Amino acid sequence: MKRSKRYTEAAGKVDRSKLYGLKEAAQLARDNANAKFDETVEMSVRLGVDPKRSDQMVRGTVTLPHGRGRKVRVLVLTKGEKETEARDVGADHVGAEDYIEKIQSGWLDFDAVVATPDIMSLVAKLGKILGPRGLMPNPKTGTVTFEVGKAVQAIRKGKVEFRLDKTGNLHIPIGVASFDGEKLFENGLEFLREVIKQKPTAAKGTYIKSVTLSSTMGPGIPVDIKDIQLLVSA
Repeated sequence: MKRSKRYTEAAGKVDRSKLYGLKEAAQLARDNANAKFDETVEMSVRLGVDPKRSDQMVRGTVTLPHGRGRKVRVLVLTKGEKETEARDVGADHVGAEDYIEKIQSGWLDFDAVVATPDIMSLVAKLGKILGPRGLMPNPKTGTVTFEVGKAVQAIRKGKVEFRLDKTGNLHIPIGVASFDGEKLFENGLEFLREVIKQKPTAAKGTYIKSVTLSSTMGPGIPVDIKDIQLLVSA
């Protein structure tokens, strides 16, 4: 696979024989983001769990101390007076059957979904579309609720949902390249703390196998697990 000159130069700054401390990795991921747009910085965590087993599923939410760094497009699926509440707090899209039909037709111009319990029988039709993308509303993550105003505000303040994928990995945006390294570090550390809290009791052996940071167009930067353990226990 042929890489761009920009990627090759950035990759040359990453020592493949080294595991980086989280703070150093956050700064390097930021410094390697040299595209013409404000790149997202993502954290990927490989877990030692079996994603096929329901008792080893890892799913939750975390509120990033410094937010995502970009506007989150929120869709609220509801009816009646809750539509007004959703619009009053600035939800980008509000509706019910009309938006469900749009999604079934391929529309996905949103980053988060909140739904009220009374229409979940309709929203259930979207499981195969929203589920694999980590967008399906769920009571456990606070996105199935009648308190739609609070839910939308929490998402806007930096609340992010995460869910184990089929390969046993978690992926989450921890900010953007215009953040300084300290903000990326603090967001990443908060996410890792929450992941550790969510460790399933059925999980055996090494829980966190690897952590990698990368910007949208940049190379992966491996993080030292021992450094993470010291930071989390501090």
